Amino acid sequence: MKNVKTLALTSLMLMSSSVFAATEVTSYKSPYCGCCTEWEDHMKDNGYDVNTEKHEDMAAVKEKLGVDPRLASCHTAVIDGYVFEGHIPADDIKKFLADPKDYKGLAVPGMPMGSPGMEYGDKKDKYQVVAFKENGKLALFNTHN
Repeated sequence: MKNVKTLALTSLMLMSSSVFAATEVTSYKSPYCGCCTEWEDHMKDNGYDVNTEKHEDMAAVKEKLGVDPRLASCHTAVIDGYVFEGHIPADDIKKFLADPKDYKGLAVPGMPMGSPGMEYGDKKDKYQVVAFKENGKLALFNTHN
């Protein structure tokens, strides 16, 4: 009976640690960008573990990761092999990771005011989160007002 209790307790501990483990984010950004740091803080506040890599040539990083120039923003992140470009809300990333289908990642092109890391008082732009595929095809993932 003692072995059964030990096995059950061990199983419970392993399951709970995997459920509550933070998802690791590798964030690529320019060493001079403050809004990227704000987005990283947003991700940390939402339970992500963020590792930052600073690069002088972000265009080369984006090209290597397969980010279409039409989708470019200031920073690029990789989570579980998927690519996330720009100021994407953590909730959209969580939803995407739960069911990525055959997409390569998500992007918020440009730097819209009011998106995570781009907060500035009451100013908020309407913006779209776009899902993209390896072959360049795009799909609307979400719209924020």
